[in-house]
Amino acid sequence: MMYLEFEKPIVELETKIAELRTLSDHKSMNLREELARLEKKVDTVTQDVFAKLTIWERTQLSRHPQRPYTLDYLEHSFDAFEELHGDRNFSDDPSMICGIATLDDLSVMVLGQQKGRSTKEKVYRNFGMPRPEGYRKALRIMRMAARFNMPIVTLIDTPGAYPGLGAEERGQAEAIAKNIMIMSELQVPIVSVVIGEGGSGGALAIGVADHLIMLEYAIYSVISPESCAAILWRSADKAKDAAKSLKLIAPEVQKLGIADHIIKEPQGAAHRDPKAVFQNVRRAIKQKLVELKTLPPEELLEKRRDKYRSIGEFAI
Repeated sequence: MMYLEFEKPIVELETKIAELRTLSDHKSMNLREELARLEKKVDTVTQDVFAKLTIWERTQLSRHPQRPYTLDYLEHSFDAFEELHGDRNFSDDPSMICGIATLDDLSVMVLGQQKGRSTKEKVYRNFGMPRPEGYRKALRIMRMAARFNMPIVTLIDTPGAYPGLGAEERGQAEAIAKNIMIMSELQVPIVSVVIGEGGSGGALAIGVADHLIMLEYAIYSVISPESCAAILWRSADKAKDAAKSLKLIAPEVQKLGIADHIIKEPQGAAHRDPKAVFQNVRRAIKQKLVELKTLPPEELLEKRRDKYRSIGEFAI
C-alpha cells in the first residue's frame, strides 16, 4: 500500500497492528485485546483525518496511484467486456479504452481513459492523456452505440488531453470540440462517472452526459490546478491555491449543478476497499440507465440540453 503525507498517523497505527499480529502468530501470545484497541483507534483516527481533508489533499486522493482505474471497473463492475480498437483514420490510442460491455440484461458501450501503474504501462497509456485518435475512436464507438440503440457509459479519469506537438498537428482541439457537439445530439442514454481525475477538455470530451456521477474523492475541472497556477502565477508551486479557487471537488461540482450524484467512498477512499466501490458504481450506473431508457429520444435530448444550458446561469 502506498500512502500520502496526510495518512502518516494512520500508517503508524496500521504498522503497529501488523507487527502485533505477526508477534501473536509466531509466539502464541494472546494480544487480542491490544489489537482490538488499536483497530478501534485506527478507525477513529481515519475518520478524523478524512473529516479534515483540505481541497489539495482531496485532489491528491483523486490521483492516488492505487486508485481503481477504468480497466478495473470494466473487469469488476460489468459482467463482460469486449474491447474495440482504432479510429479508422490514424491509429489506435491505448489511453482511451472503448468497447461493448454487459450489465445484467443491458448491453452498453463503455469508454474511458486508462492510466498506467508501472513505468512501462504509464508510457504505453500515455499517462491517461488521449491524443486526437483516442477521442476520434471514442466518437466512432459512440456513433456505433447510437446506431444500435445502446446506452453509453463513460468513465472519466485523465489529467487532460495530450498537449504534444503531434497531437496538436492532428487536430486535438477539433477532436474534443466535435465530441462535445456530437454527444449533445446522440439519441441514447449517456451516463458518465468521474472515477478519479476529471481534468480539462480531455475529460469534457467524454463527459456530455444525461447524468454525471462523481466518486466522493474525485475531482472535475476545466483545467488542472498546476496548469491554472502556471497561467495565473507562472508557477506550478501555486497549485494548492489554484485548487481552492477551481471548486473542483465533488461537493462543489454538485453545488454548481454539473454533477448529479456523488457516490460515497469506503473509509480511507476507493483504493482501501475497491470491491465496495465497484459494486456501488455498478448499482448507480444500472439504476440510472434503467430510468433513462424509459424516456423518448426527443425528451432525452431536451433534458440533456437543458441541463447544460442551465450551468452558469445567474440572476441580477
